[in-house]
Amino acid sequence: MARQSEPLPDADHAVPVLLTRPREQGESFARKLTRRLGSRVRPVIAPLMSPEYLSPPAPEGPFAAVIFTSAHGVEGAVRLGVELPRLAYCVGRSTAAAATRAGFEARSANGNAEDLVAAVRKQAPNGRLLYIRGVDTSGDVANTLINQGFQTVSLQVYLQKPIPFLRESTDLLCQTVPVVLPLFSPRSALLFRDALPSDARADLHIVAMSEAVAQAAADIPHSALMVARNPDAPGMLDAVESLLAALPSP
Repeated sequence: MARQSEPLPDADHAVPVLLTRPREQGESFARKLTRRLGSRVRPVIAPLMSPEYLSPPAPEGPFAAVIFTSAHGVEGAVRLGVELPRLAYCVGRSTAAAATRAGFEARSANGNAEDLVAAVRKQAPNGRLLYIRGVDTSGDVANTLINQGFQTVSLQVYLQKPIPFLRESTDLLCQTVPVVLPLFSPRSALLFRDALPSDARADLHIVAMSEAVAQAAADIPHSALMVARNPDAPGMLDAVESLLAALPSP
């Protein structure tokens, strides 16, 4: 049920956009928001998780290609300090950009886990695949590929440690104001639900990166929930702008 919102407390009536991604990714998206929407938004950096990189033993090769579903996976691969194949299948453009900067020949699926599997199937490499991933991931990429006949080995190189909200975030959520909440993963949605103060009064307008994220966010109290047309940063920006346009004028 929608809540009635008080007028926004700042002079410009900028709508708070609560960014719960790990800090580096949150700050990057905040810059994109500001470039796109200017003073219409007030990004609030509120990370609910922080990456911790692991040092697992690298499996014996050879491998024909690596698979990445996040920039953290790319960073974790670099930190391993071992020789890896140059060809990298990446879930989306931001992950592909990180892989390119790290020296890989990146191919972006421009989508989600299903699109990534389809891209591998379409451009089938001759040899085994090494899926470099986090401990918690959405989409069963490795088993899907194995079931489709691709020899795939998973290697967990990082985990996302939950961290509590900062005071600024808690204070915001306890005000009766509209807040836009972009959620980029099912785990982000679950962590937010667990971290939401019991006395929260914010009028939440959720942007989900995918249907899976929307399902995970379904029981978060909200007035609106929109799924991005494309599961990437431009798609999320478009959805945030659409939600802003639908908000009542202050």
